[in-house]
Formats: sequence, structure tokens, C-alpha cells
Amino acid sequence: MKKLLFSSLFILLMNVSAMAWDPIPFTVSFDDIQPIGNGQPKTPITAPKVYIDDYTLLFEANHPEYVLNIKDEDDNVVYTTTVYSAQTQVVLPSTLSGDYKIELVMGYWHFTGWIIL
Repeated sequence: MKKLLFSSLFILLMNVSAMAWDPIPFTVSFDDIQPIGNGQPKTPITAPKVYIDDYTLLFEANHPEYVLNIKDEDDNVVYTTTVYSAQTQVVLPSTLSGDYKIELVMGYWHFTGWIIL
């Protein structure tokens, strides 16, 4: 009985881990073009937490609004959309395949990472 319970638990944990979303690591940069005034803010900003599974991006709830750009290896924008603050998922076009740069723009802040589709 213990073997059956242990085996069932093991299989369940393997299925759950296979469905886990992969986090996208972002680098943070501040646009050089700024309005007249104080310049770059003094407080650091944290990168958004975004996860990917296949062609779906998952955003944490209560995030700010972003402009999402997907760029190819030549830095050409192949997909762009606005991710509204109430939106938690974005499904990317299934026609994309390969390595892409993902860029989230929030005002003068740019968050850049890489994804494989």
C-alpha cells in the first residue's frame, strides 16, 4: 500500500512540475531621452515577474500597463501589443518560432529578456 501511495504521489509531483511556468529573466534599463526635470529616478525599480509556457505569457496580477514588443535577431519588431494592468495572460502568435527578444516598455523604463518559441 505504501508503494502504491508513494508511486502515485511521485507521478502527481512529476506532472505538476512539468506544468510549471518558466520565469523570464529581465534586465532593466532607463531610456536616455527624458523630460526636463530631475532626470533618472533615485529609487531602483524591480523587473516585472512574467512567466512563459509554450506561446502564453503569464503576468502577475496588479501590474502596471506595458507595451510588449517581440523582436527577432535583427531587432525588428515582429509582434507588438499593449498589456493592460488588468490583463494577466497574453497569447503570442503560433507563427513565431525560434529565439526572440522580449521587451516590456513602461514609460521611460525598458525590461528586456529572451524567450524561445
